[in-house]
Amino acid sequence: MKILVTGGAGFIGSHTVAELIAKGHEPIIVDDLRNSEGFVLNKLEKLTGKKITYYPYDCGDIKLMREVFSKERPDGIIHFAAYKFVNESINYPLKYYENNVGSLVCLLKLVAEFPVSTFVFSSSCTVYGDPDLIPVTEKNPIKPPINPYGYTKQIGENCLKDFHVNFPEMSIVLLRYFNPIGAHPSAMLGELPLGVPSNLVPYVTQTAAGIREQLTINGNDYDTPDGTCVRDYIHVMDLAETHVLSLDHAKSKPQLEIFNVGTGIGNSVLEVVKTFELCNKINLNYKFGPRRAGDAPVVYSDNQLISKSLNWETKYSLEDALQHAWKWQQTL
Repeated sequence: MKILVTGGAGFIGSHTVAELIAKGHEPIIVDDLRNSEGFVLNKLEKLTGKKITYYPYDCGDIKLMREVFSKERPDGIIHFAAYKFVNESINYPLKYYENNVGSLVCLLKLVAEFPVSTFVFSSSCTVYGDPDLIPVTEKNPIKPPINPYGYTKQIGENCLKDFHVNFPEMSIVLLRYFNPIGAHPSAMLGELPLGVPSNLVPYVTQTAAGIREQLTINGNDYDTPDGTCVRDYIHVMDLAETHVLSLDHAKSKPQLEIFNVGTGIGNSVLEVVKTFELCNKINLNYKFGPRRAGDAPVVYSDNQLISKSLNWETKYSLEDALQHAWKWQQTL
């Protein structure tokens, strides 16, 4: 299938593009590189051995996006393009509503004009807020979000649910990610934060590389085994695979489906730091600081539904992800 991939030069997007090509699909990337770099596209082409169609557009610009739809006539869409940092969303909420919600609405307007068979949406476990039930299943209640980023994902899901009522012939898959980490095993692709990282693992790797003087762990007084937040860290390659499997699965029957995408295992922040030190034989300079606004103490997934529905299982361990992330950092 010809697949339009918005945000295809980003962290998860680039790994998914590589996986799409490996499985015989033709990706069309739309990415204005506000959260990435142009060299990612060159690395993708070198890695895959394919020339990739690319448009340097803001996917919230309906005039430019209409040009893409008219010319390419994609069979499906994977929509990654969005701002993604919890703390930034608290400080700049309108920026998040404008981009994350506006770009999706723009795409759906065009899907109404140029029908596609499948739409895979990059959602997030933040839609669950601070969950009452752990592990988190798809039946967990959608609680009021604890940050604007999470709310933009809730709004995005509701947009797609309402859209599907009027376009029931489409297949729509909402993938609720937990915490993507790692890099391509080849070290040709990886996470590329612009400026100071907001996510744990790139801050860890940059501290190990001497780019950051010290890692601050936000809070060590949570009600968890070691006092630090517990999260579900999934290797980006396992996450990328779920997008391709979702496309293939969605062709079988027009419907809207929701899947958690995680390992089903909770690891604390301190555990991640200690595992990184152990598997890469590096001592990290870190300290404990105050809690960060908008962080839930414990969030990890129940992934049984996606495992059964897509015949999917994780292939990479936490150690694999941290070794691959460090290998990638050393290429930068």
